[in-house]
Amino acid sequence: MEEGMEVDVEESEATPNSKHSKRFGLKNTVQTSFGEDYVFQIVPKDDLTSMGVSLSTNAVKLYAPATGQYFGELKGHSSTINQISFSGPTTPNVLHSCSSDGTIRAWDTRSFHQVSSVSAGPSQDIFSFSFGGSGDNLLAAGSKSQIFFWDWRTKKQIACLEESHMDDVTQVHFVPDHQNKLLSASVDGLMCIFDTRGSISDDDHLESVINVGTSIGKVGFLGGASQKLWCLTHIETLSVWDWNDAKIEVNIEDARTLASDSWALDHIDYFVDCHYSGQDDRLWVIGGTSAGTLGYFPVNFKGKGAIGPPEAVLHGGHTGIVRSVLPLSGMQGAPTHTQGGIFGWTGGEDGRLCCWMPDELSDANRSWISSKLVMKSPKICRKSRHHPY
Repeated sequence: MEEGMEVDVEESEATPNSKHSKRFGLKNTVQTSFGEDYVFQIVPKDDLTSMGVSLSTNAVKLYAPATGQYFGELKGHSSTINQISFSGPTTPNVLHSCSSDGTIRAWDTRSFHQVSSVSAGPSQDIFSFSFGGSGDNLLAAGSKSQIFFWDWRTKKQIACLEESHMDDVTQVHFVPDHQNKLLSASVDGLMCIFDTRGSISDDDHLESVINVGTSIGKVGFLGGASQKLWCLTHIETLSVWDWNDAKIEVNIEDARTLASDSWALDHIDYFVDCHYSGQDDRLWVIGGTSAGTLGYFPVNFKGKGAIGPPEAVLHGGHTGIVRSVLPLSGMQGAPTHTQGGIFGWTGGEDGRLCCWMPDELSDANRSWISSKLVMKSPKICRKSRHHPY
């Protein structure tokens, strides 16, 4: 079903969980396709009137976060889409995507047509991208041990860094509040900080190197003036760093065990993402089970570091590994009814988008489980969860 649909629910006993946890029930489910395809990433438009969903069909579908209504599809990539992101407030209806077909493309989400693109070449996989620099016109992209730069106004490539990394560059991010600073992270276990002012080169613009020691999956920023960053690795370790001083502040190597020990549900098999709230300076790591249950685990990143019992549990919607979480509650610009109702959306390898809302009516040991979900038989995933690694 392409249209969002209200789902009838029934109460079902759930495994007793921590008294600190808040249960979230399934409000809505959208089957994104009828094949064996699944969801990679969910991203919001600035005003939360639309969300983009990248799929393993090499397409992006657009939905309304408040209702699940299907808007349309963006098609053009010929290989795996590795990252998507809506543009900023100056061009709010533009969505960007990068792919293993070597291109970064811009799409008009009203007409569903491609409006521009740049290419690193057909043999290049582009795993990540970020806009920054003066006026946000500098486009950086992580590829196979290289970082490409384009001037987005002219679409001309202006630099290619080849010496800083020795393996796939999984993440590039211009640092919030530091528009000329670029962070890169790689399968080689290194994070690099570059100053992108002037003509960009490996020799003159590499400011610092942080050795995490193992393949890096995701990074993000936290703290005042975004001076710190969190790092999730492909072996599910979590660390927090001061990127300005290249200094580690917290290193949680047994993060999965700590999270698993804090609740009474199945063992945490993987981490999906981290979410940071600048308003109250809090960090959560989102862990999942192979059966599709999610927990929002608070991270104490001050002192020695610790992971506490989950403050939210999302149970009963997915039947496989979850790839992406889009929280809506408390997000700036969220409609009043969204803030008061919908907690967020999740997507995963079962091809489903699930919408969650607070389960205010049930007691602490119950969860809402859909009675109308079509259950798929288990299948062997064709791609590694950390594609392409």
